[in-house]
Amino acid sequence: MWAEVFSPVMSDIAHVLLIAWVAFEWILRLLALFVVPRNRGPNSGVSWLLFIFLVPAVGWIAFLIFGSSRLPKNRRDAQGSLDEYVAETMHRTSGQWKQSAALLNALPPEKYSNSVNLGTGLTHLPLCSGNTIEPITGYDESIEQIVNDINLARHHVMIEYYIIALDTATMPLFAALESAVARGVKVRVLYDAFGSRKYPHRKEMIARMRRAGIEAHAMLPLRLPGKNYTRPDLRNHRKIVVIDGVVGYTGSLNMVQRDYHRKDDIVYDELVVRVEGPIAAQLEVVFLNDWLAETGEFLKGLHSDSAARLKPRGNMTAHVIPSGPGYEYENNKKFFASLFYTAQKQITIVNPYFVPDEALISALTSAAMRGVKVTLLNSEAIDQITVAHAQRSYYEQMLKAGIEIYLYNAPALLHAKYTIIDDDACFVGSSNMDIRSFELNQELTLTSYDKEFVSTMQTITTEYLNASTRIEKDVWASRPPRKQLLDNLARLTASLQ
Repeated sequence: MWAEVFSPVMSDIAHVLLIAWVAFEWILRLLALFVVPRNRGPNSGVSWLLFIFLVPAVGWIAFLIFGSSRLPKNRRDAQGSLDEYVAETMHRTSGQWKQSAALLNALPPEKYSNSVNLGTGLTHLPLCSGNTIEPITGYDESIEQIVNDINLARHHVMIEYYIIALDTATMPLFAALESAVARGVKVRVLYDAFGSRKYPHRKEMIARMRRAGIEAHAMLPLRLPGKNYTRPDLRNHRKIVVIDGVVGYTGSLNMVQRDYHRKDDIVYDELVVRVEGPIAAQLEVVFLNDWLAETGEFLKGLHSDSAARLKPRGNMTAHVIPSGPGYEYENNKKFFASLFYTAQKQITIVNPYFVPDEALISALTSAAMRGVKVTLLNSEAIDQITVAHAQRSYYEQMLKAGIEIYLYNAPALLHAKYTIIDDDACFVGSSNMDIRSFELNQELTLTSYDKEFVSTMQTITTEYLNASTRIEKDVWASRPPRKQLLDNLARLTASLQ
């Protein structure tokens, strides 16, 4: 009897709730049209709208967590404060810089003047001469050279890595840092909170640095929603070492053993550049910014001997382009595109993760169609499945435009990140050529306009190409439909930034 009475009532309630839920979903869809496209690239905007229209509630929750790459106010203020300090310092010491032989001939080839001006406008960091830049391709050799320079440090050492782990390969580094502290050198270390989290002996590593007197801080730690909330997948992907403000390192190498503690057979081939001269001071500026963001400590006047910083240690011109959500613009993407449009003879891209947006793919295909030889070197080995399929979705378009594509032979994964333009420009650093590195990661790129350095990088590239296999257009077009579908689906998800 009671069932007969309540059944129609429950049915009516369920009906009303269903109507309310459908109405609520449509409200979410309509609201997304007003919120999602604002200040967002069209590809990303369309992907988010598609996600929300298909599953409104889930899509909105994901958007609220991951939909904004904007850093919290304290981090944006830190970036602004250091930019102002750099600009002020450059203005105050302009006479000294102009008189210094280190900057006397800091002029790139004329065709790159607009790109250099763009870089300076985005970062306040000028092109400087008086540098030596030495590429290092050996994995253990890179760590060994860093350790040797730390053992010569007299004033301070700054280290910043996406991944720092305590293992057999990095043990000499920690011993060198401890020895430096013991002789009165100030050592500061930054490591990405997420990037370094999964590796063994993490707690032991942190405790060991604390006992030795090394100041170490995690970058971009997880923050709950609130005043200092940061999107949880924002990462600091930079790799920086600076010794006494005059010697520095950057590149693709993380401070971890070559197999990254993987269970499969993949090992990583890296490329690092060792620099001496005023360009090392620019690497230091980037570290100072990240230190300020993480600790609130503004390390002004860290090295009083500015003459030592400006002392010529070579004749190579270079400048540093930091990028990331702390900047108003996508520094690395804008700078890369400007160089691509400048190319007259060749563009050679060596990068493990290549998922460009429309602006970059247009710049590259346009270059190929106007007769520039464009070469892309990826890896056959796959360590990130989604990214690998996403980048392969661009191969057909690039091959049709005449771009040559090579895959570095497995099981080694070529993790080096650099690009050569003609025979007189090369940029190298931490930045992948994908949407994540353009919009979400804090990255660093060092660019030189020295023919000797470029020639050395071309020799290294030839060695990499000899260990690679070229993709043929007809063979690629005939790959199984299943793989084509996976590539296309991964390409859609890559835009959800």
